[in-house]
Amino acid sequence: TSLPISVDLENGYGPHPEDAASAITRAAEAGAVGGSIEDYDPVGEIYGFDHAVERVHAACEAARGVGFPFTLTARAENHIRGNPHFDDTIARLQAYERAGADVLYAPGLRSGDEIRTICDAISKPLNVLAHPSLSMSEIVAAGGRRVSIGGGLTWVATGAMAAAAREMLQLGDFSSLAAPVEIAEWLQD
Repeated sequence: TSLPISVDLENGYGPHPEDAASAITRAAEAGAVGGSIEDYDPVGEIYGFDHAVERVHAACEAARGVGFPFTLTARAENHIRGNPHFDDTIARLQAYERAGADVLYAPGLRSGDEIRTICDAISKPLNVLAHPSLSMSEIVAAGGRRVSIGGGLTWVATGAMAAAAREMLQLGDFSSLAAPVEIAEWLQD
């Protein structure tokens, strides 16, 4: 594709600052122009504050060294990982901003007031994870500057597939196999 690609690099595929830096470098070498690093360890916990900041700093340093503008997004995972404490979220985002992040992200914000509270505490653009309770205009009015859908469309597709499978199994009805949108429409430039 000729479109710029920004990739979700999870926690950088390792717990150490060097892992986060390496993930950025490898993504840039593969052609990405941006990427995100989160402060969540896949074994089930949020990284300690200082360690998380060190990881973001290392990722930012790597991003500055790739030889072209690379947008680094730093993620504070509290809200989607069961620790929705605004003071900690704000402190993390402010520290990630000082560490050099270009965009800040706190997935799991559910209202315009939550978005506004975060935006009032930072100066870098805030990325917001789309949520059914928020419209694009509400996100923008609250200060959000970028919106991600995460796995949202996957869950929509999975829900449609499950409903169709239920109709087939319980009713013997295969009418859901008639695609409501022609695939050819999606393949056009």
